[in-house]
Amino acid sequence: MANSELKIFSGSSNPELGANIIKYLRVEPGKIKISRFAGGEIYARLLDNVRGHSCVIIQTCTEKVNEDLMELFIIIDAMKRASARSITAVIPHFGYARQDRKAASREPISARLVANLLESAGADRIIAMDLHSDQIQGFFNIPVDTLTALPLFTSYLKQKNLKDVVVVAPDTGRAKVAKKLADRIGAHLAILHKVRADHHQSDITHVVGDVKGKTVVITDDMIDTAGTITAGVDALRQAGCNDGMYVVATHGILSGSAVEKMKKANFKEAVFSDSVPIPKEKQFKGVTILSSAEILGEAIRRNFENKSISSLFD
Repeated sequence: MANSELKIFSGSSNPELGANIIKYLRVEPGKIKISRFAGGEIYARLLDNVRGHSCVIIQTCTEKVNEDLMELFIIIDAMKRASARSITAVIPHFGYARQDRKAASREPISARLVANLLESAGADRIIAMDLHSDQIQGFFNIPVDTLTALPLFTSYLKQKNLKDVVVVAPDTGRAKVAKKLADRIGAHLAILHKVRADHHQSDITHVVGDVKGKTVVITDDMIDTAGTITAGVDALRQAGCNDGMYVVATHGILSGSAVEKMKKANFKEAVFSDSVPIPKEKQFKGVTILSSAEILGEAIRRNFENKSISSLFD
């Protein structure tokens, strides 16, 4: 359709990121009304005509993940019923991604359920950043573009000119990504051996790799309760690493007592992307937030123009 326009709307979960993406793309923000009924139900109405246009809705998953997702489903449904040509859901932090398999009997696979609900609502494409596991892409029957914050962290760490660096994976599941980051900044790799007793409880038994006298950069896809990260700090310091430790993570959820744990761990710096909004009260000393607006905005642009986005995966 030759006269199809790109219409970008932002949900209520991360309006600052939505505004930055729209600013990067130099388009007018889509007008949308989002409110709540007295009983708590979500109401959404598009105030712009979207008939025949390519629509994008930007909505990440915060601590209010259930409200964020329900709002997203409702907005997508509104777009579909308004005859949008296509609907792309940009979900920087994909909720329920950790529930990607049956780890015990009688458990759900909630990530697959969310994928089904997004498709049923009417989404034609998903854009996300650093999914907890790659297999989630296979839960969809529509295209999924999984971007990564690695270029942000690589550029930032290179500017710091750190010496004798070891990139540490907090568990074996993150080892592949940690190796990519290590290769990009010219560092060695170490892995923490983790035993998880419960959903938010983990113990680090030992460090695989040489960290003695080294500057450590721990990398993870998210920091939720900060249990794994802080347990790893104790193990690494016992192994003799330098006192000034860094942590880089795409999604800074920082729920519960995470901020207190991070402060106690005394990181030299904790670097996050803005995939999830981090309010002022959670921004302790040493926190740095990098903008993902350019990466996400470029993916949106290239999809609209039918251009390759493979370079954004690297």
